[in-house]
Amino acid sequence: MAEQDQEKALALSTPYRFRSNEDEDIPIEISKKHRRCIKCCGCFTAVFLLLAAISLVLSFTVFIIKEPKIKLNSVSVDHLDQINSTLRSGKNLTLTADVSVKNPNVVSFKFKNTTTIVYYNGTVVGDAGGPAGKVKAKRTLRMNVTADIVPSKMLGVQSFDTDVNRGTLNLSSYTKIDGEVKILFRKQVVVNLNCTSMFNITSKRILSQQCTKHVLD
Repeated sequence: MAEQDQEKALALSTPYRFRSNEDEDIPIEISKKHRRCIKCCGCFTAVFLLLAAISLVLSFTVFIIKEPKIKLNSVSVDHLDQINSTLRSGKNLTLTADVSVKNPNVVSFKFKNTTTIVYYNGTVVGDAGGPAGKVKAKRTLRMNVTADIVPSKMLGVQSFDTDVNRGTLNLSSYTKIDGEVKILFRKQVVVNLNCTSMFNITSKRILSQQCTKHVLD
């Protein structure tokens, strides 16, 4: 009898828990969702890092902004062989410069109106303005810049008669092209070209020429 009472007491004190199949499925479902979430986050991070790496490489290679290059191909002065009589009769001399602008970038180089100033022994004797334009990607644009030389300014230079008698004329030109290049962002670019040319008055040929280029950004 005592043994039966003891067994009953043990039976009453022992807790029983009944588990259903639904209870077992809950942790499994949570674990699957957790793994999916981790995979999605991992894929997103990998794609983001890949795009960031590609952008970084492109920004230092293809998308890097390069300076446009300007070159004076030729320059001539009309009626140079008759400079003395032409200027004293009040007629203008015309300086024509053939200029090239090369754009090494993968996008267009757009520029505003161009400016050209002509100097004779440090004195401004003429100027000219050119229209705004665009140089396409990886292309070279050639343009003619024409400047009228004012007779009174030319004759006013003290060394004019001496140079004419010597048969040589030293003219300088300054050309400025102000533009911009836009790839990932806009960048202002100012291209300056300074050239000094010594002409033979009789043959109208260039005896010597020196050009310096300067780019501001």
